[in-house]
Amino acid sequence: MIKPTVGRVVWFYYSTAPKEPLAAIVAKVHSDRKVNLMVIDEDGSTNGVTSVRLLQDDDKPEDDFWCAWMPYQLGQAAKTEAAEVANR
Repeated sequence: MIKPTVGRVVWFYYSTAPKEPLAAIVAKVHSDRKVNLMVIDEDGSTNGVTSVRLLQDDDKPEDDFWCAWMPYQLGQAAKTEAAEVANR
């Protein structure tokens, strides 16, 4: 699990959109799985979306919209975790 913090970039999805994610920036953290976002639309305009479920680990989408970490961030988190385990 990656701990969300303000300013981190995530991918935003919604059920009626194409499969391509939209970029979003975490504006507020409610919990490890709930955040407010500034979503950047395809034309570069921004919209605020509140109480967005942040998928973690093996979570599956259950709502009309959700966000998730980018593959690069997941890879970096895995490398960090592996290094921490190796240093114990």
